[in-house]
Amino acid sequence: MNRINRDLLVLFNQELMSPQAIENEVELLHELLFSVERLDNLVPVHEVIDLNKYKVIKKHIAVRKIIRLQELKPFVFLNCKN
Repeated sequence: MNRINRDLLVLFNQELMSPQAIENEVELLHELLFSVERLDNLVPVHEVIDLNKYKVIKKHIAVRKIIRLQELKPFVFLNCKN
């Protein structure tokens, strides 16, 4: 698995957990985030709201294309369906 350079703020009670247990929990959290943040998992649960064209885009191919953009156009929003 590729290591992503990210900063995580994880709060643990150090009195209850050893440093090895904390490191294990952080590694499991990293694996969870790696699987959740995959593009295949993001596309079905998001839609794009384009206020320039007054449209809500729900097609997976179009949403995937917009998510891959480096920067969204003004007034184009990525919306979670939850």
